[in-house]
Amino acid sequence: MIGSFENRLRARRDSGRKLLVPYITGGLGDDWADCIRAAADAGADAIEIGVPFSDPVMDGPVIQEASVKALEAGATPQSILDEVANLDAGVPLAVMTYYNLAFRAGHARFAASLARAGVAGCILPDLPFVESGPWREAAHEAGVEAILLAAPTTPDHRLSDLCDASEGFVYAVGLLGVTGQRASLSSAATVIAGRCKEVTDKPVLIGVGVSNPEQAHEACQAADGVVVGTAIVRRMLEGAGAEGIGELVGQFRSAIDAG
Repeated sequence: MIGSFENRLRARRDSGRKLLVPYITGGLGDDWADCIRAAADAGADAIEIGVPFSDPVMDGPVIQEASVKALEAGATPQSILDEVANLDAGVPLAVMTYYNLAFRAGHARFAASLARAGVAGCILPDLPFVESGPWREAAHEAGVEAILLAAPTTPDHRLSDLCDASEGFVYAVGLLGVTGQRASLSSAATVIAGRCKEVTDKPVLIGVGVSNPEQAHEACQAADGVVVGTAIVRRMLEGAGAEGIGELVGQFRSAIDAG
């Protein structure tokens, strides 16, 4: 069965809308929950909430800095989920964190904690697809959609299986390396999105390396939408506040709606 997160994205995509999923670091500043609400009000179709981890291997300097600041301020996975549980954003929520947290808690317990907080999807970027079966089963049982990453290096014989297994959407990784802003959209981004769309009808979103509204518009010519992280988190670190985050998300929304 298709879960609520994927249903929401499918419905919006099928209506002709390109999808926008901003990433916001949980626990970063006192207003991170307000930033989520502002992003939703500005046109986000879903929100990806980063649960800070001490060794964020997929993240570049900006999101690493945000994670360190959140951890130093006392953020924990439970404190973030406690606040998310009281967060009425009006759009589906997913968390992005690292497999160690799921492993230490136990798959079933971790998935249940997400479900209790109202989280509909989860991304664990350092868990290889070929080892993800037990986690995906536990997440599915709890009603949490396990969102999988398709990298430019994913071979054709595995890509179809990965897309079939992914729930919520297929996260097409735009380039090899860590998150961060780049001067131009990598050609690998449109290639991997196109490969995914050849083998699945699930929403395919490009993330990693989508640095500004113009690149988001370009990415949406090949994909169903984009995940935008570093540009937004940088603004949070600069103290833009909820109003500034809403303004930036609105700029991305306008760009991808331009057709």
